[in-house]
Amino acid sequence: MMLVAFGSMALEGASVGALSYLVRPMFDTIKPGAPMSAVYWVAFAVAGVFVTRAMAGFIHRVIMSRQSEKIAADMQESLLVHVMRLDLAYFLKNPPGGLMERIRGDSTAVKGLWPPLLQTVGRDSVSLISLLAVAVWIDWRWTLIAVVGVPIVLGPLTLLQARVRTTARQSRAAAAVLSTRLDETFHGIRTLQLTGAEPQEAARYRRALNTYLRAQIKSQTAGTAIPALIDFGAALGFAGVMLYGGMQIIAGEKTIGEFMSFFTAMALVFEPLRRLGSISAIWAQGRASLERMRTVLDEVPAVQSPVQPVALPAVAGGVRLELRNVGFAYAEVPVLEDVTLVAEAGKTTALVGPSGAGKTTIFHLLSRMTDPQQGAVLMQGVDLRQMDLREVRRQFSVVSQESALFDEALSDNIRMGATDRSDEALARALVDANAAEFVDRLTLGAETPAGPRGTALSGGQRQRIAIARAVLRNAPVLLLDEATSALDSQSEKLVTDALARLSQGRTTLVIAHRLSTILSADKIVVMNKGRIVDQGTHAELVARGGLYADLYRLQFSD
Repeated sequence: MMLVAFGSMALEGASVGALSYLVRPMFDTIKPGAPMSAVYWVAFAVAGVFVTRAMAGFIHRVIMSRQSEKIAADMQESLLVHVMRLDLAYFLKNPPGGLMERIRGDSTAVKGLWPPLLQTVGRDSVSLISLLAVAVWIDWRWTLIAVVGVPIVLGPLTLLQARVRTTARQSRAAAAVLSTRLDETFHGIRTLQLTGAEPQEAARYRRALNTYLRAQIKSQTAGTAIPALIDFGAALGFAGVMLYGGMQIIAGEKTIGEFMSFFTAMALVFEPLRRLGSISAIWAQGRASLERMRTVLDEVPAVQSPVQPVALPAVAGGVRLELRNVGFAYAEVPVLEDVTLVAEAGKTTALVGPSGAGKTTIFHLLSRMTDPQQGAVLMQGVDLRQMDLREVRRQFSVVSQESALFDEALSDNIRMGATDRSDEALARALVDANAAEFVDRLTLGAETPAGPRGTALSGGQRQRIAIARAVLRNAPVLLLDEATSALDSQSEKLVTDALARLSQGRTTLVIAHRLSTILSADKIVVMNKGRIVDQGTHAELVARGGLYADLYRLQFSD
């Protein structure tokens, strides 16, 4: 298809040269007393050239439009697939709005680059060659005079292109800030409305918008100056040809037809030259987006599978997990220091302690969302870094305080990571998760959309759908991160009963601030300031005193 497109571009470009060539017989052949046959062949020739030009232009524009859309879609998919492979630290440094702008905004900017770039190169280069050939054929000296202004504008043109590229980078960066602002605004809309902070947020967005506008105006101004600079060079050439050519016509050395044909050719030459000048600005802007996309694609995932992964030993009744002398820091701020912890297979291990103690980081290390900077994390005695990454993560089901649901059918949300499960298995998962009672009441049942971020459901309903997902996944390890902390009493009872069934026979790790949810855990690990300060059963920890006993007395003082 691209060969057809380029052939059509070349045909459209050549037709421009043909039109300028036909100007000469129009003036020299069609005159008083000339036979009608001269009029016929010129008229039909001109009409034929226009029809050919129209058809060729239509064909290559349709093809290029389709190809550019496909290129943009492929780029977006490639960026998304790559970004989803990056480790947790990358997402902590790069806000969602900025990443969305890279994937959507920059790929859209690049999409707008290809059609004019390829059309200009394919069509206008042929137009230039054909038009210059006509001009040289008529008079090579006139041609030299006509292009005398080109060397004069080359230096300023190079400087303008560099200016466009710089300001385009600034514009794309400012657009990413705008996307981040909008993302924060919509996610925090309830807080904004409750605090009456809408004017402050609008002012914050306006400041970011002004930064974007300044960068965009600078970029557009520099881009617009490029065709104007080419017109300046054209003015010098045309003036020279008018003077020299006019003298030759007056002297009888050239005909009016020759002059008009040459003048038409050179007038048409400067139009593709202006487009070539404009494309240099478009290329500079598109290059800035390409560079921003390249910085994302150049990011190497810190967490990867080894070349020769070690297979996980046979698992029955949960797996044994271990952190051995683990140290970890975010941006050089220590989060875990010399942590050694064992979660026995098929048992429930609870992590408790103040906020910031490092409990969630342990979950990230166990599921290999990130790797320890010191020590090792082991599963069945095998270092996670020696195992296939997908195999590691297949061992886990997660239910957190804010379980992620997507704007898809409930059945699709439940089947995430388990797309091969049958409808019967999904129905059993809903029953086990205490979710069947509300799902069955919905008009579309399990095919009901969850809404953006699960907003079509209540908090308790979202948690039960997340539990159904974990049931269907049937992984040997269950991670519960404050799974019931934001629920009312009735919802908490339903969710707690479902989690109790789900935990049976699995290695379960629980993060909890409400100690009432982990009193029966096989082992409770007490953490503070990135260290394990105590561990044991509930009774043992209360009897020993210390941080856990203080937390228990605080919560059960009544």
